[in-house]
Amino acid sequence: MTPQEAYRKARKLEKRIPELEPTISKNAYYSYCYARNIIKGKFILAEPVISKDAGYSYIYARDVIKGKWELAETAISKNCYYSYIYAKEVIKDRWELGEPAISKDAYYSYHYALDVIKGKLPDFMHNALLLSNDEFAKEYVEFIE
Repeated sequence: MTPQEAYRKARKLEKRIPELEPTISKNAYYSYCYARNIIKGKFILAEPVISKDAGYSYIYARDVIKGKWELAETAISKNCYYSYIYAKEVIKDRWELGEPAISKDAYYSYHYALDVIKGKLPDFMHNALLLSNDEFAKEYVEFIE
């Protein structure tokens, strides 16, 4: 049985099926869905798998844990989008671990300043954004003045 088939069986029955959990836990997507839709809480067995995928880690933290999830932060921190959105939507504050990834993208750097920091970026991000000469660098300068 595949993780998809195991999840669909639990979804159809609308209940937790412990004997299928090892199969479901092999896939980040179906593990997230199982946690959110069936368990309606943490799926501990699957967390090591989910935590390796930045996208599913972010939505698992947001929708299931409903807060910071340290196990997944390494994976999340490698992606500019998920670092930004994790800081904005989950941590709701500055998130230093994700800043190196965010700083590589002018769009997310600007929005991190606007939506999360609500002011001037840390120096290394500020300088990287200004050096990018991107349209968002110009918007950032107007924002912080």
